[in-house]
Amino acid sequence: MPIRTKQKSNRLKFFVGLGLGIIGFCIPLAVTFNGLSFAGHLTLSIFLMAAVFWMFETIPIYSTSMLVIFLQVLLLSHQGLVYSDASLPKTSIKQYTEDTWLVPVSAIDGNSIYIATDSKNYLATEVNVINRADWVEVKSEKLHHDTKVVTNVQHKLVGYKPVSFSVFFGTLASPIVILFLGGFMLAGASVKYNLDKNLTRVLLKPFGTNPSFIILGLMIVTASLSAFMSNTATTAMMMTVAIPIVAHVAKDDKFRIMLALSIPIAANIGGMTTPIGTPPNAIVIANLSQQGINIAFGSWVALMLPLVILLLVLTWGTLRLLYPASVKRFELTLKGNFSKAPHAIILYATFIATVLLWFTESQHGIPSAMVAFIPIAGLTITGVMKKEDIRSLPWEVLWLVAGGIALGLSMENTGLAMWLVSSITWEAFPQILLLLVFGFVALMLSNFLSNTVTATLLIPLAVSMGATGIAGDGFSLIITSLVIGAACNMAMLLPISTPPNAIAMSTGYIKTPDMVKVGLIIGLVGIVATLILSQLYWPFILN
Repeated sequence: MPIRTKQKSNRLKFFVGLGLGIIGFCIPLAVTFNGLSFAGHLTLSIFLMAAVFWMFETIPIYSTSMLVIFLQVLLLSHQGLVYSDASLPKTSIKQYTEDTWLVPVSAIDGNSIYIATDSKNYLATEVNVINRADWVEVKSEKLHHDTKVVTNVQHKLVGYKPVSFSVFFGTLASPIVILFLGGFMLAGASVKYNLDKNLTRVLLKPFGTNPSFIILGLMIVTASLSAFMSNTATTAMMMTVAIPIVAHVAKDDKFRIMLALSIPIAANIGGMTTPIGTPPNAIVIANLSQQGINIAFGSWVALMLPLVILLLVLTWGTLRLLYPASVKRFELTLKGNFSKAPHAIILYATFIATVLLWFTESQHGIPSAMVAFIPIAGLTITGVMKKEDIRSLPWEVLWLVAGGIALGLSMENTGLAMWLVSSITWEAFPQILLLLVFGFVALMLSNFLSNTVTATLLIPLAVSMGATGIAGDGFSLIITSLVIGAACNMAMLLPISTPPNAIAMSTGYIKTPDMVKVGLIIGLVGIVATLILSQLYWPFILN
């Protein structure tokens, strides 16, 4: 595409995204949705604008997360503009008979009234409505002479308890964010001291000279590294290993396509293995932890490892079938030695200790986020990571995760998530069909949106369904969340689907149809495999 045409396309995309985002923000402010609180309307405005901005990348996706937190502080905290000086209009109730009371008709919301505890709080209480007039005669054992009731159920405070701005800012120090930061520290130090390349050299050595087995070796190494490192960083690093290999292969040999596709797909799949492997995993854990459900590091690995192995084998077989190599033998030469410098030895010890503690969390009980502070503190105290190394970490990913966590908090606190899911008759869906719908929607959306954004949009819906019981007795919040998280990580259809895909595309060895063919097979078979595991294997690990 010519540069000028591309610039026009980017400008058009920017203005379309900006316009749709502004419209999305304004709609809930101009239209009243029955059953949704005023705070829920505000949250819906932020939600729609963020979804559009994330979809069109009108501004960088991490900037959208920053904007989400800013707007929440401004519009939803009790120190912000909307709720700062607001107070509930309230009045004392009047006793009518020995066991009945009179309240203003405007204080009745169906069969409930709101008891005011102070200027910022309320308590919804169901009452028995006996007679309706200007004053309504009601009966409830919870009412007393000193009880005050909210006289206007349409007031903006009704249905929402404003929180402190520190709640939204606190998402930047969420245990999930700290967990990611620890992973970034290990990854950055590994690159600095060539631990990643040396591990690659050692791990690929057993795979011999057969091109197909070299591909399998690259996939296993890539997936293993991606379980602890950024998928993008792993793909970029492994491509530096792969490109010299491709240089020795004929231009018409399909081995080039096989090699270029194997690395990004393995990176995407490998990221599913651990809680720190990819942002959707963190979003699943963060939302479940808010419901008092904690999945240990080792338990997560036990849940996802069979699926990861299955998808890696499926990918390897698919690539061999679609792009068979013409060359029959290939000599792979990778040089290098493990550094024996003091800082490198400290890194090795820290890496081993951290990984072991992560894997044995269920035995010692130390949360994985606390363990993550070992590399954060240890590698800086010992000088393994200098200030310039720390500055080079992908901090924007942490902002992105924090924004997603903050948006999920508001969707739950304001009742927006429950309002969204209650508008659909979820109980009409059989449980397996419900999982299929969630998985398929997550897969499709993640091919066009970031998998992090998709998880941010769908996981809170599943949480609300589990918390409210809307989906029925057979609904499992944990399994549904895991299905959504896994499906988000299987989106590999297009170059824009994931950064690893984009990196692979930039090599020039593959074309979009190649990616679509493999990505479609992996995605569809992966969803089916996930559903099977969710019914036959995951319940045994979770119980």
